[in-house]
Amino acid sequence: MLYAIAVLFAFQLLGEFLVRVSGLPLPGALVGTLLLLIGLLFYKRLPKPLEDTAQVLLQNMMLLFIPVIAGVMLEFGHLRREWLPFVLACVAGAAITFTATALTFRFFLQRQRTLQSSNKDNDERTPEQEQPA
Repeated sequence: MLYAIAVLFAFQLLGEFLVRVSGLPLPGALVGTLLLLIGLLFYKRLPKPLEDTAQVLLQNMMLLFIPVIAGVMLEFGHLRREWLPFVLACVAGAAITFTATALTFRFFLQRQRTLQSSNKDNDERTPEQEQPA
């Protein structure tokens, strides 16, 4: 687990470094996460310690939001003055996330059905059908 946490922090640190050096208008944690994704795509598998650590983090995700919520409460006066853009951003962000999730889910369901039907077609062929004429 220590290995996986070190890897996660290393990628976040690398992302922070790249943002500061390049001046990208993105959060360093996001850049680090994208670098981790690219690394895992090249590695072509998820290491078991990283998977286990990610599972623990996901199970305790609400604890990770406490500092964010506290930060929002510290800026409550600013939010009171600028509530409309905040509410619009929250609603639009939720709508975009919901739509992207639904479209992704639909894509993978259709892909799974296509794969299942092609496997079913292959299983139903008789040996005479598979031999060249």
